[in-house]
Amino acid sequence: MNGHDLVVVVGAPVFRYYPYVAGQYLPSGTHLLQVTDDPNMSSKAPVGDSLVSDSLLFLERIIPLVTARRVSTSAVSKPKATQPNTKSLPLSPDAVFSLIAPLCSEEFVLVEESPSNVIELQRHFKIDKPDSFYTFASGGLGWDMPAAVGLALAEKISGRNRPVVAVMGDGSFQYSVQSIYTGVQQNAHVIFVVLHNEEYAILKEFAELEETPNVPGLDLPGLDIVSLGKGYGACSTSAKTAEEVQQAFQAALDYKGTSVIEIPIAKGLRPLLG
Repeated sequence: MNGHDLVVVVGAPVFRYYPYVAGQYLPSGTHLLQVTDDPNMSSKAPVGDSLVSDSLLFLERIIPLVTARRVSTSAVSKPKATQPNTKSLPLSPDAVFSLIAPLCSEEFVLVEESPSNVIELQRHFKIDKPDSFYTFASGGLGWDMPAAVGLALAEKISGRNRPVVAVMGDGSFQYSVQSIYTGVQQNAHVIFVVLHNEEYAILKEFAELEETPNVPGLDLPGLDIVSLGKGYGACSTSAKTAEEVQQAFQAALDYKGTSVIEIPIAKGLRPLLG
């Protein structure tokens, strides 16, 4: 937020900080306006001003008052996009998403529960439509698998029939794995893309941040994702190379039922705070 004099947050949580890091909430000279329909959240705001309001009503009244600001395109520097290496094995999360994103149809639902890879996912999947992206809140793993099945059933019942693509970490996959059975029994079109790095990478990154490295129980060797998927009746496969990933994902899109695609990915931790 450095360089901005006003930040307006409409209909979204502002102060959901996890983990807590000491410091100022706002840069010097920056003002905050929070628009929320939750009086409790408004009353607890540690900084800024809060307006208790319906988000839509607020936007309908404020948008006519906002004038366009002329910005010189020459002054805007855009980072250069780099093409991920899809030949090196195991594939990086960046490479995996670069392979499957172009195969998705114009209309689909994306569900995400792979927190250590969310930056790469957002780099390749443009989230710009309502009712097209769902994820868990505040680190609560286990929500997304049943949610993905429920969303797929809603697509089936409503007649929209958009495929649901659920990107899961191999650790997250274990929390509600029985959801696969419901998807299979109800013939729900959901594709579980499971990134398999044999570790809780996000918790290892938190451990580094909290200066408590080498926490036990964060390695996950020996998980047979494909067998778990097959055990619940899903069309399940392992894809290691770029070609295998593309073929497996396209087959899952065409299948119209419940699929599990396990993709081994390269290990790697990064600092949670840039």
